[in-house]
Amino acid sequence: MTFQRFIALIILLIPIFTAGYGIKLMRDTLFGQLISPYQTFYVQFFVGIIALAVGIWLIGGFILHRDRKNNKVAPRFQNKKTPS
Repeated sequence: MTFQRFIALIILLIPIFTAGYGIKLMRDTLFGQLISPYQTFYVQFFVGIIALAVGIWLIGGFILHRDRKNNKVAPRFQNKKTPS
């Protein structure tokens, strides 16, 4: 059981580092430091925004999934059951 929780923590750290890298790219663009794989500041800033958005989206989705499973969300965020 402990090994599974460790693996889950490692998987959860990936989007956190992705969002942090996005913030770093945007900060470096703001201060005028171009990182080597990017050709221009515009590309660097755009990649930073994408990385930040993907990281926040994945973390938010994980939290929403966990809270839905534990029935701790507002009624508007609950899964809608369609009658068959």
